[in-house]
Amino acid sequence: MKRLINLKPGKSGALFLGLLPFLLILMIYMAGSQARLAENEKDKLLPSFSQMGDAVHRMAAEPSKRTGKIIFWQDTVSSLKRLGLGVLIAATIGLLLGMFTGAIPLVGASVSPLLTVISLVPPLALLPILFIVFGLGEISKVALIAIGITPFIARDMLQRTGEIPFEQLVKAQTLGANSTQILSRVILPQLLPRLTESVRLALGAAWLFLISSEAIASTDGLGYRIFLVRRYLSMDVILPYVAWITLLAFLLDYALRVMNKKLFPWYLPGGAA
Repeated sequence: MKRLINLKPGKSGALFLGLLPFLLILMIYMAGSQARLAENEKDKLLPSFSQMGDAVHRMAAEPSKRTGKIIFWQDTVSSLKRLGLGVLIAATIGLLLGMFTGAIPLVGASVSPLLTVISLVPPLALLPILFIVFGLGEISKVALIAIGITPFIARDMLQRTGEIPFEQLVKAQTLGANSTQILSRVILPQLLPRLTESVRLALGAAWLFLISSEAIASTDGLGYRIFLVRRYLSMDVILPYVAWITLLAFLLDYALRVMNKKLFPWYLPGGAA
């Protein structure tokens, strides 16, 4: 008799089980939407798929009468630019901080405690300060993303640096490598694939900081649009925007995972190589 813990689905079974929760959610939503609309055809809480389709077409295919631009794609481009720049800055600073702090004891003794304290500061609490210092423009939004996820990436890189076998560093020094060569040729190549994994884990928080900053002070962006139309209870716009953000997040995560496999085929998640 096979135990439940030992049963594994095949490819088709895994695909079905993976899609099943989504199908159930869609069925529950459709049933709830039909029930509410049957009771009140002007109900806005659970719009039908046709209503959401009309809203998406209006936002994604018809130019705005005020600006002449297509709002949906303008919001998407603006948000992705902010997200990409913030994550790039955070990844660069986090990599350098983590590598130098983990590889050079003198730097670690000085920077590590400060990094720990900074990582405990709620980034959203800094948002008013960023708006005061940098204004309401793009810099404050990008800064919030960078400040929000840099400590996480830096601490992860610090830990990963410490996991590199000490024997490798000894061998490099035996062969005459100096500190710069050890950092650039031994440590850095092993941290790069781990950096990609760290960025993947930090993307969820990066999206949170992006949406929060856009909701408070912005004139475009996915977060700005969601909080703009909420005052009109426009769920036919909010729900597609939330679904679109989720899809973008999934695609970015998938792209990073594929990139890691292509650039670093020797790397296995979990640190094995």
